[in-house]
Amino acid sequence: MDARDVVVDGFRIQPLSPLTWDAFADLAERHNGVWGGCWCTYFHLYPELDEEFRGLDHREFKRRLVEAGRTHAALVFDGDVAVAWAQFGTVDELQNIHHRKEWERGLERRPDFRITCLFVDRDHRRSGMASVAVRGALALIAAAGGGLVESYPHDLPVGKKTSASFLYNATRTMYEELGFTYQRPKGKGNCVMTTEVAADTSAAS
Repeated sequence: MDARDVVVDGFRIQPLSPLTWDAFADLAERHNGVWGGCWCTYFHLYPELDEEFRGLDHREFKRRLVEAGRTHAALVFDGDVAVAWAQFGTVDELQNIHHRKEWERGLERRPDFRITCLFVDRDHRRSGMASVAVRGALALIAAAGGGLVESYPHDLPVGKKTSASFLYNATRTMYEELGFTYQRPKGKGNCVMTTEVAADTSAAS
């Protein structure tokens, strides 16, 4: 899923890879491993996980997934520093979503990609950076062939405000502004939203 660099609102987007691992790790380490030390691994943790990954701490598990090309994200750079990311991948790559059985019961069309997690550096929150990260992910998905993209944002009641540190996949409102369509609720407070992404044929040239 490699692609040439993308620029969104003046910020450079690069795919998570061995070349960008140090920048990703620096962002995670500045925030104590993110989401309680998860290192953006939760959605990779499923029962049939390869034996070689069992027993690793989250940082090493993530690093090995990156080395193996089995985890994908759009990294947002401010200069040479990563300040946000949006994790995306296929259903098989990101199996461990919240409320998975409920999602399976309501499934009508299996998505080609899903966006499962966003993270923004604490000094860049409330500035639209989550939207930049998602648009970066959509650009990388287009370069990878496009297709149906699904995400699971928080569906907050009108007027309710929640700390950005708890919004691991931003809000329904933000995704609507990016052209996603609401499909159905998922769990308590989240929903399923989708968009079709056309393949970027220029990325292969």
